[in-house]
Amino acid sequence: MTPTAERSLTTYLVGFVLAVVLTAIPFAVVWGGLLTGPAVYAVIAVAAVLQVMVHLVFFLHLNFKSTPAENLFFLAFAAVLIIIMVGGSLWIMTDLHHRMM
Repeated sequence: MTPTAERSLTTYLVGFVLAVVLTAIPFAVVWGGLLTGPAVYAVIAVAAVLQVMVHLVFFLHLNFKSTPAENLFFLAFAAVLIIIMVGGSLWIMTDLHHRMM
């Protein structure tokens, strides 16, 4: 393998490991009952934001060497995805809550 390919593979593996760890942390906190109330939500939110950052840096290769327009495009894309996922999830859960009550 060339040094570039090795570096790329290493980057992807580090990103994958970080993504798995950042996924496992909220599951462990909730499943193990380690925290309760707002602290659980804070851990989940922080892990989610860090997860997005890991994906942007390690998989989409967002860095400070690229142009600001590219960085803005990727950040806007990530923000739109987060808004759609979080907003849709809250909409579905609220609708289910109203239908069940």
